[in-house]
Amino acid sequence: MKTTLRTDITVGDICKGFYYNTLEGKGVRGWSGKLVIQPEYQRNYIYANGRDDVAVVESLLKKYPIGLIYFLKNGDEYEVLDGQQRITSFGRFVTGKLDVLDANGMPHKFDPALHGWLLKTPLTIYICEGEGDDPEREIKDWFRTINIAGKQLTEQEFLNATYSGPFVTAAKTVFSNSANANMQKWKRFVAGDEKRQAVLATALDWVSKGDAEGYLKDHRYDSNISELTGYFDSVIAWIDGIFKDTRPEMCGLKWGRLYEKYGKRPYDPDRLWERVEALFADAADEKIKSKGNIFEYVLGGETEPQLLKVRIFKPEVARKVYARQTADANAKGKSNCPDCALGHDANAKRIYAFSEMEADHVTAWSKGGATSEENCQMLCKHHNRVKGNS
Repeated sequence: MKTTLRTDITVGDICKGFYYNTLEGKGVRGWSGKLVIQPEYQRNYIYANGRDDVAVVESLLKKYPIGLIYFLKNGDEYEVLDGQQRITSFGRFVTGKLDVLDANGMPHKFDPALHGWLLKTPLTIYICEGEGDDPEREIKDWFRTINIAGKQLTEQEFLNATYSGPFVTAAKTVFSNSANANMQKWKRFVAGDEKRQAVLATALDWVSKGDAEGYLKDHRYDSNISELTGYFDSVIAWIDGIFKDTRPEMCGLKWGRLYEKYGKRPYDPDRLWERVEALFADAADEKIKSKGNIFEYVLGGETEPQLLKVRIFKPEVARKVYARQTADANAKGKSNCPDCALGHDANAKRIYAFSEMEADHVTAWSKGGATSEENCQMLCKHHNRVKGNS
């Protein structure tokens, strides 16, 4: 990598022709049109939060250095290799798109009479040029290296940089755009910040069956992203179709894998949601440890209780134990609740109906007791709830 240090380029130079796309939330051009501020491989502009962007401007206003900036020379044009967050922040201020607070805590915009000197502030910029047999790979490796400090790139941001091209550009337009009208709907099921490429990462994970990098490598120079968007939309539509409502716990699940595994099965949405709600009620009573697996559990027909680390007994087990205890209690003339049978009041010989009893772990579940028929006893509701985890 060949580098040339420039200290003669000023804030004003960079802000000549500065253009900020408000809809996409990114700086597009600067330095009289010859600087591409957010090339394809760059992360989205994430400083637009009223804190980080303002801090950049305040540093300049206090005449503090804002660190090294790296440009990549590409013919007669330049691309920001590192520094686009800072450039976009001060560019927004100089062009009147960002307010900062004055000494009295009042917001104010750039005023040439007050801040004209700022435009003459020199920046410390390295102009980089790739060398060797694979200059692009060298540039991308350098991009990774200089982004270790500060707000580190996410894995998807690294992949976007490594496999930049028409496919990533088109995909980011859909999945990294917070102004996308579908974003709120998608984020019921997809976790993370779209500006940090979390939604795009999920879409790629789903369509590639877990090999996002391989998928990007294969499609790098494609301009058509219909397979990516189509698969993503299919998964979202499937979730919406089989579940009649949503819960916060649905966000961030491995829906792509669940779609592949259960997508062709028929479901009754009313029955499915009824079971979801019932299981979450059990989870609230700490009868289920792994709440996040409830959705896969019901999709699989409730045949894998190990998914839930469950501490509730199957109905057929409870009924079998109830029948055995009740027969034994009638033979002995005692209550079919073992704890009531130890007493001396009227309940000592009371035979409870099945609906008046609850299945209980003989050895408490919290102490390693198995949820099995051998470790099950039926107690009246009063004694079961008094017992707790003892």
